[in-house]
Amino acid sequence: MSTNKVIHALYNDDDILMDAVKKVKGEHHHIEEVYTPFPVHGLDKALGLAPTRLAITAFLYGITGTSIATWLTWYTMIADWPQDIGGKPSFSWLENMPAFVPILFELTVFFAAHLMVITFYMRSRIWPFKEAENPDPRTTDDHFLMEIPVHNNEEKLTALLETTGAVEIKVVDKH
Repeated sequence: MSTNKVIHALYNDDDILMDAVKKVKGEHHHIEEVYTPFPVHGLDKALGLAPTRLAITAFLYGITGTSIATWLTWYTMIADWPQDIGGKPSFSWLENMPAFVPILFELTVFFAAHLMVITFYMRSRIWPFKEAENPDPRTTDDHFLMEIPVHNNEEKLTALLETTGAVEIKVVDKH
């Protein structure tokens, strides 16, 4: 198993972290990961991360739910077991569609929500009983950690991070 050195810079304020990320990126260093106790607005742009495509999958999952709901209402109420409910004819799906709107809506939301959760967990590689990858437990409470790989520039990176307002800087071996 190979080990790589990384620098962990710990911050106690999200504004200081954002300034530090911009400064480190401005010096053309690669930031491997940033651990935060809550979402920090604008951090993804500051890190240069690509926009997420999860919204596209949510839309596709919603269309899937609407399609299944359309087929389900047609099959159960028109094809398989047509009934005269409240004097409404059961000869076409379009004539009865206003009565099916709640079913269409609910199955659209059901499919989009449940499949999005599954997609998010798979994309994030969060499996049941998975060990936490958090390098410092304080980042789940009130601290922010920036992880930067060391490539024979440990002194230069440490000096740079000291100017960014880090409360703690450690060089560790990442397994």
